[in-house]
Amino acid sequence: MIKPEYLAQEYVSLVKNYYPMTGELLEYCYVKILECYLERSGKRFYYVGVYYPEGMLAVIQEQQDVLKDIAENMGLVAVVCINATRLVRDPVSNLKQENPRLWLELYWVAAHRHWENY
Repeated sequence: MIKPEYLAQEYVSLVKNYYPMTGELLEYCYVKILECYLERSGKRFYYVGVYYPEGMLAVIQEQQDVLKDIAENMGLVAVVCINATRLVRDPVSNLKQENPRLWLELYWVAAHRHWENY
């Protein structure tokens, strides 16, 4: 079984190699492989989660086809783009208590403002 962390690194590496402009965008995002288990079929599906900072949605959506193409070639089901700033600032979220490492990574993405020069 391949570890999801390694798979995420490989995904980012492929994006950087084949689509350098899109690869530059991913430097401002947090990429994670997410798992979905369907009990009825007994299968596990993996997809890419791209956590981006506030205001970067339009730029990410322009590159959605590129991200999806590489994910499908790797055997991943889909690419999901999630606003990291909203997750970090959500007052009802338990993410900080349940998964502090992920929360810290998302906080770093949300606080990162250098992408605006892109």
